[in-house]
Amino acid sequence: MTAKRTYSTNSSQTWDEPNYVAPRVPDTWQRSPRTDTDNRIHRPYVPRATSAPSFEQPQGSEKYSSRHHEYSVLQQHCIYWDRDEDGIIWPRDTWVGFRDLGFNMLLATTYVPDPFFRIHIDYIHKDKHGSDSGVFDSYGRFIPSRFEDIWSQYTRRSRAEPPRTSLTLSELWEFLKGNRVAVDPFGWVAAALEWLTTFLLVQQRGEVEKEDVRKILDGSLFFEIREARKSKGGWNKGWGLGGDGFIGGEKVWYIGL
Repeated sequence: MTAKRTYSTNSSQTWDEPNYVAPRVPDTWQRSPRTDTDNRIHRPYVPRATSAPSFEQPQGSEKYSSRHHEYSVLQQHCIYWDRDEDGIIWPRDTWVGFRDLGFNMLLATTYVPDPFFRIHIDYIHKDKHGSDSGVFDSYGRFIPSRFEDIWSQYTRRSRAEPPRTSLTLSELWEFLKGNRVAVDPFGWVAAALEWLTTFLLVQQRGEVEKEDVRKILDGSLFFEIREARKSKGGWNKGWGLGGDGFIGGEKVWYIGL
């Protein structure tokens, strides 16, 4: 049971609140952390180097993380883009990777950085920016409790209900605003682009599923989407911005850019 603390003010009113609530800071009441994560994940506050567990998937993506056990979770998030496995992600790798995920040529080109810019997988943790979720630590390890807090703090309609396992666009916007730190325009823009891309890729009926987000963070979903797009059924989430032509789970056209 969550420990309680009693607060008082000069008006002699008192409150009996959980120890994560400061009465004079309303956000601490509205954005409560998840307190039962350790029921499913052992020591969820300890960063995981090679797996990304969640409350619903306490073992994470077992086969995927086992296959890539020499990489940190943040590196696993990126290896999809390293097509020739040379440890370097070139601009062309980025472009082809987005095309394989179903983004049309215009949007795929948007994500191509300076022609001389390269991303080194070995040092990807040094590319971590500010105003992010805090799910990854400074060394590219995954922190389960921070991941669970996203859903606890931004999907509850009331304190009495459990966290939902999907996130609407408006909730996503509140989440981005809640993570902003002062004087960090680069971090604000980077976070917004990352999550907007996530929404475009996996939304269904205007929401993104928690499991899809978890598998994006560990990188396994990128490979699943690529394989799905090679099949007859295609990938039926997202906004159909590539050759699949899906919108909301329904195929509405068959030729994309």
